[in-house]
Amino acid sequence: MNPFTVVGIQMKVSATHSNVEMMKLKIDITMNLYPWVDMIVFSELCGYGPLTYTAQEVPGDFETEMKAIAKKYGIWLLPGSIFEKSEGKIFNTASVINPDGEVVTRYRKMFPFYPYEVGVTSGSEFCVFEVPDIGKFGISICYDMWFPETIRTLAVMGAEVILHPTLTGTIDRDIELSIARAMASVNQCFLFDVNGLDSGGSGLSVVCGPDGRVLYQAGSTEEIFPIELDMERVKRSRELGILRLGQPLKSFRDHLGNFSIYQSGTEHPYLDSLGPLIKPTKMERLAELKHIESDIKSPASIIDYKGDDLYKPQ
Repeated sequence: MNPFTVVGIQMKVSATHSNVEMMKLKIDITMNLYPWVDMIVFSELCGYGPLTYTAQEVPGDFETEMKAIAKKYGIWLLPGSIFEKSEGKIFNTASVINPDGEVVTRYRKMFPFYPYEVGVTSGSEFCVFEVPDIGKFGISICYDMWFPETIRTLAVMGAEVILHPTLTGTIDRDIELSIARAMASVNQCFLFDVNGLDSGGSGLSVVCGPDGRVLYQAGSTEEIFPIELDMERVKRSRELGILRLGQPLKSFRDHLGNFSIYQSGTEHPYLDSLGPLIKPTKMERLAELKHIESDIKSPASIIDYKGDDLYKPQ
C-alpha cells in the first residue's frame, strides 16, 4: 500500500467578506496537527462565498495565494471553488494545485443549481487528473452529483477518487448524503463530499469508500478530517465486485451503446412535456393545492395530501 491522506476542511464561510485568510489559517492548523497529509480539500465557493459579484478572473489573486501555500507545505490542494468571470460569463470554477505550487487543471461546474444559481454558465469538460504513484482523481461540484452520468463519466475515465466540494444549506442535505453513498458504490470509488458552514452550507460532510460505506461523517461544526486512502480497495472492488458481489462498472462496460436516450438527435417528448426550468411562486403553489383538493373525495385524503411536500425544487 502506498499511503495517501486526503483532508477535508469544513469551515464557516462568509458571504460578505473574503474567507481566504481563514482558509490559509486552517491549512496552517492542519499541517501543524497532521504534517504527514498529502492533500487538502475545501468546500464549494469557500474563498469568497456564494454571491456572484465576487467573480474574478482566473488565473488571479486567489490562485496565486493558494499556489504559494500549497508549495510552502508541499501538498496537493483543491481550495473549493470560486466564481470566475471570463468573456462576459461567470463560471463556478475549481483549481487543482500540486505540491510544487502549480495549477495542474481546472474544472468548471457542469450543472449550476438552476433556477437558483442565477447568472452562472455551465462548464462543458470533465476533469480527471493523476497523482503520480497514487492514482486518478476526478472533480465534481455540488449539484453535478445529482446527475449520475457525471460521476460515471469520471469513473470511466479512470477516476478512483472523486473530490466533491459542495455548498448545501437546504433541507435536502440528507438526500445528498444518500446520493454520495450511491455514487461511491455504483462507481466503486472513494468520494469526498466537503460542505461548508453558515453562508457556505450546513456541514455534514461525508467520506465514502468504494463499497458505499461511510468512512467519516462530519457534524455541523467546524472540522478537519484526515482520511488515509488505500487505493487497493478501489482496484479490488472493480476487479472482484462490491463485497465480491455486484460489478457495476464491468456490467456498464458490457452494455455500452444500449442507452438510446443519450444518442444525439433523439427526441424526448416526455421530458419536453415537463415545462420550463423555473422557480415556482406562491401563486403556483396555491393553484396546485386548489387543484389537488378539488379532486379529493374524503377528509382522510385531504389530511394525507396536505402532509405531502408538494414541491421539491430539485
